[in-house]
Amino acid sequence: MTIADNICITKDHIQEAVSRRIVAGAPGPVKLVAVTKNQSIGDMKEALTAGISAIGENRIQEAVGKFAELGSIPEWHLIGHLQTNKVHLAVPIFDLIHSVDSERLAVEINRIAGKMGKRQNILLQVNVAGEATKYGIAPEETLDLAWKISKLESLCIRGLMTIAPYYTDKEDTRLVFRNLYGLFTALQEAMPQNILIDSLSMGMTNDYTVAIEEGANIVRIGTGIFGARK
Repeated sequence: MTIADNICITKDHIQEAVSRRIVAGAPGPVKLVAVTKNQSIGDMKEALTAGISAIGENRIQEAVGKFAELGSIPEWHLIGHLQTNKVHLAVPIFDLIHSVDSERLAVEINRIAGKMGKRQNILLQVNVAGEATKYGIAPEETLDLAWKISKLESLCIRGLMTIAPYYTDKEDTRLVFRNLYGLFTALQEAMPQNILIDSLSMGMTNDYTVAIEEGANIVRIGTGIFGARK
């Protein structure tokens, strides 16, 4: 199977999952972000040629090198943890930062974006399952942090992100995604009308169809497109 074949199959599965959506009023359409951690420039170009428009990177230094070669034609999504001392490298590259998990980090992104004259789109990363090994804020802290961030002039909070625990049976992730969707709708209601909360990033290769059924409109697929990481 080629990368192009895998992309076609993934897009078919996305549409099938949309048709099975359980939640009413879920945001759409679904954006497919190709996760390119450890992937070569050649494989990334093949994916872009095959119809991928958004790529996701986990590591800042890796993204810097790739951005120098590929430029800003694809959308760039930061899906990995962002340290405050790397913000000055991230803001010039990324269209959407999925992994904001503290007020301190948000303030630094706001500072750097303001110096650039940029309004940086972000998502809040929520640790729905409370895993000690994962980053993210607790669900009960989310609305308070979102309200504080909404006052930062160079940030634009667009929604939420989570990474579900890995389960052999993808159905076991359903409650995690359902809970985040509930928090997402609460955030929409809590924010002022001039703030558009429209992005819900949840679901990876193992569980993205369940995530879409539960309301996701951004999914992050690496192995399903490129195969197992080398």
